[in-house]
Amino acid sequence: MTIPPLSIAAAGMQNAASRFEASARRTAEGSLDNLAVEAVEQIRAKHDFSANAAVARTADDMMGTLLDVLV
Repeated sequence: MTIPPLSIAAAGMQNAASRFEASARRTAEGSLDNLAVEAVEQIRAKHDFSANAAVARTADDMMGTLLDVLV
């Protein structure tokens, strides 16, 4: 059984990690002209990942509480 918020959070974390890696690759391969843009993208990806991880933790805590109530 998959909890929709948990699967959505996992997809969000995967997307954020992919965005971060792509930005890091562009930074390593590119010129310094877009360094500020890439730094902002990396910060945004980091914050997106953290927010989705918080959703996953909350969903896990809620499921644990629900199971504790049912048992």
